Amino acid sequence: MEQGWVKIYTSNDFFKSEMVRQALNDHELDPILINKQGFPYRVGEVEVYIHADNFHQAIEIIVKNEL
Repeated sequence: MEQGWVKIYTSNDFFKSEMVRQALNDHELDPILINKQGFPYRVGEVEVYIHADNFHQAIEIIVKNEL
């Protein structure tokens, strides 16, 4: 991962992580989703990263939307 990116959200549920990614994307924050779940059992985490400059705005969006 390039410098300047921070992990904003982690979940074992892919769909919850995707909802967070989509909410941040709707506000044009350009989040990145990294799926670390193994196949075929889907064990592991899914992480959402955001650029460090947008960290506080991203946290506000996650809290406001109760994600």
